[in-house]
Amino acid sequence: MSGRPAHQSSSSENSGVMVDERKRKRMVSNRDSARRSRLRKQQHLDEMVNQVAHIKKENDQIEMQINMHMNQYLKVESENLILRTQIMELTDRLQSMNSVLLFVEEFSGVAMDIPEIPDPLLKPWQLPCPGQQIVASSNVLQW
Repeated sequence: MSGRPAHQSSSSENSGVMVDERKRKRMVSNRDSARRSRLRKQQHLDEMVNQVAHIKKENDQIEMQINMHMNQYLKVESENLILRTQIMELTDRLQSMNSVLLFVEEFSGVAMDIPEIPDPLLKPWQLPCPGQQIVASSNVLQW
């Protein structure tokens, strides 16, 4: 019977060694898995940082374009306001001239060719006196 206890004792030592070996292998495997997980997380973080930088650059470019277009729009809007004001002024002048011509026609008896005054808002392409230059400055109207 002395053989059996020795055999049982070595069998339990072998199973203990096997358990320890499995624990060691599992620990090594877990460490490797954790290391790979950290690497994946770091790569993902790096990709996200690069993506943020790229998107910020795109946003800056878009913001520059918006500002450029807004400045261009404000310039054109200012020029249009000047032109509208000039149309109104010239229309008033033409109406005054037509009034004078009607007065002269009525009291002189001479028939005058008095042009019809177009509505500048409805027919801006039919401006009175198209041959006359209109000189204006954007400094006339300040924002």
